[in-house]
Amino acid sequence: MPRLIYIKETEGAREPRLTELLDRIRTDDRASFKYFTEPAELGELLVGDLAVLLAERFDESRSTPPAPAPPSEDQLPPQAPPPKPVSALPSPLTQLFGREEEGRDIVARLRDPDVRLLTLTGPGGIGKTRLAIDVGRRLEDDFPDGVTFVPLAPVENPGQVPSAIAQVLGVRDTGDLPIERKLVTALRDRRALLVLDNFEHVLPAADLVTTLLEGAPALKLLVTSRAMLRLSGEHAVEVSPLELPPARTGPWRPDAPVPASVALFVERARSVKPDFELTPENADAVERISTRLEGVPLAIELAAARIRLLSPATLLDRLDRRLALLVGGQRNLPPRQQAVRSTIEWSTRLLGSRERNLLWQLGGFAGRFSLEAAEAVTDVSGEVLSLLEALVDTSLLRQQDRGGRTYFTLLATVREYALEKLEEQGLVEKFRNRHMRYFVDWGRRMGVDLIGRQQRERVQSLHEERDNLRAAVRHLLEVRDSATTSEFAWALLPYWWIGGLLGEVHGWMDELLDGGDPLSPRTRAVALYYTGAIGYWQESAESILPNLAESVELFRGLGAGADEGIALISLGLAQVTGPQPDIPAAVASLERSLDLLQEAGHLWGAGLAQIAFGRVELLRKDPRSALTHFQAALRLAEQQQDALALTLALDHVGVGELLVGSVDEACTDMKRGLQVSVGLHHDEFMALGLEGFIGVAAVRGDVERAGLLTGAARALRERAGMFNPTEYAFADRFVREIRSGRDSGAFERSYEEGRRLSPTDAVDVALGLVPATPPSAVAEAAVPAGSAAPAASPSPTGAS
Repeated sequence: MPRLIYIKETEGAREPRLTELLDRIRTDDRASFKYFTEPAELGELLVGDLAVLLAERFDESRSTPPAPAPPSEDQLPPQAPPPKPVSALPSPLTQLFGREEEGRDIVARLRDPDVRLLTLTGPGGIGKTRLAIDVGRRLEDDFPDGVTFVPLAPVENPGQVPSAIAQVLGVRDTGDLPIERKLVTALRDRRALLVLDNFEHVLPAADLVTTLLEGAPALKLLVTSRAMLRLSGEHAVEVSPLELPPARTGPWRPDAPVPASVALFVERARSVKPDFELTPENADAVERISTRLEGVPLAIELAAARIRLLSPATLLDRLDRRLALLVGGQRNLPPRQQAVRSTIEWSTRLLGSRERNLLWQLGGFAGRFSLEAAEAVTDVSGEVLSLLEALVDTSLLRQQDRGGRTYFTLLATVREYALEKLEEQGLVEKFRNRHMRYFVDWGRRMGVDLIGRQQRERVQSLHEERDNLRAAVRHLLEVRDSATTSEFAWALLPYWWIGGLLGEVHGWMDELLDGGDPLSPRTRAVALYYTGAIGYWQESAESILPNLAESVELFRGLGAGADEGIALISLGLAQVTGPQPDIPAAVASLERSLDLLQEAGHLWGAGLAQIAFGRVELLRKDPRSALTHFQAALRLAEQQQDALALTLALDHVGVGELLVGSVDEACTDMKRGLQVSVGLHHDEFMALGLEGFIGVAAVRGDVERAGLLTGAARALRERAGMFNPTEYAFADRFVREIRSGRDSGAFERSYEEGRRLSPTDAVDVALGLVPATPPSAVAEAAVPAGSAAPAASPSPTGAS
């Protein structure tokens, strides 16, 4: 059953255990968490939510069995472990036919220690992707660090391939280091299989494959492509068509073996006509259809989808007449590729004009797209949903449900064909412009609620459409619309940070600055901010300070107080980064930042400024003043109910409390922060939370836990591609003391063990340091009131 949680706004402080319970509920995927102030508002929320639930239940009752109820509150663990992105293989919608022997051969070759790169080649529609998924499933037990599937069909140019791989692996492209280096770091110690699908249109990125194989000795790659990559050490398997029916001299027998091509036809025909069976009357026509289509799976699927309206004999007659005509104009293509393309064209000619026009226009989408996007971007007359249903019924379009919403996607081969047709009509530019305008407007609307209670929902929606967001920006850059590019990037600042896409944004802004076009002051201010704020740990402070200072001045000249305040946070942190920190300048920048952000009512930014100020206070060796700033940030985060701001503030409050000797209080706040970050599935803050507990373990003399957490946090950062400069991490002073003392051997053994811990087990180790009862008094710890360098991370504000 759904969990609808309504909390009345209150001015007073809540009991700590209630606050902890609300944190768990807020980060629970199964809960709807909303606030109200008056009874009438509660009534409106209830009516709206119940209406939505009734509609959803009605839709689900027509297509899927009811899901089992989630566990009750007393059965629910205090935190849910984050999903493992390294075991992501798609769930096929159809059965695999005729690939048993082929699959066994590929599995055996990939188990060979000398085979690290294997490419499945063949024309579009031959079944390379489906075979690769099956091979990946067979090999899951051989690769303890997972089998990862990376779809490259939505990728528009070779330069985007590293980001596409990083996204699936969970590697955060924060812009602090080149993404290729981050991938090597993340994969270096993994025994994993990486499946790269549809590589043929990004062949110039083949050098990345070599880089990954050289940098990660236990990594293997399985690639699907219409052409070989032509790399040293590459092994290739040409995927064959499905087995064709043998020539028959006598009548068809029901007990005769069914060849794979015929079995696939029957299975797909039953999906649209459940009572379809092979009979003596139709068997000959079905066998001839399979032969006519060369045993190519996609061609067979498209033809079988017509069996609801056409008998096998009629279908064969139409295929014979139509394909003979179509193939005649494509003699430059290999026979099997002719079969696929001709069958696609034949299938589209059987559509009505509205369905055809819609299909061409859908070719402009990158990756999956929602019903709402299809309705907004296309301009066919009539009900778009009914037309989409017709395309799904003919197997030209695929439909899937993700996170309770419906999405659609075109197979790469069908999308190529649709784009060709759009090009023939001279409409590509029109629909790319329309696609761009829709996703820019939609993204900005999502950005309005990125800070606050709807953060998780908005981030998930943006994540599902990220390929279309990238395509929209790429089009903006191609048409040199610098103003819209910068405003779009600015509107989604929290998403780029949370989603680990800041490195891509850095690249977009570099293009604007290096493009030679005149930029408006605001566009230049945004571009300089991103290139400076994201460059902390990649470039020297001296090189980024001018960019950030100019960004601040440009925002100031425009009277954009809140924007200036955000830029001042990064400027202030840059002023204390490097061998000669300028603390007075940083204090002046952060004081002005706080004034501007508070005046503008920008609570999220004000919270980040308070955290930055607290970190400067740590550099000034004043942990009590730092704690005051961190606690101010926590109050702001509580007021906004923003999970990201909350976990960030809690982690820093915990560090401050630890440094002033309040160890039990530090444990309580660090626990809350770690649990919220786990619920967010946010690796960056999970690592930060674990690192806070390293200090707790060290203060308590628990060398084993300190080693375990140090190893686990380091491994988590490496696997997520996050920056990890130990000289800046606040817990590093504790680690250095242990490593230089008599317990160094025990610490190193625990450190190596910690590197092998799962994130869930690492969280359990950290939470084991939390007292069983709430703190009743301040525990004096052996922590001097001196300085400890603040934790660092390449967030856009430097505030993590």
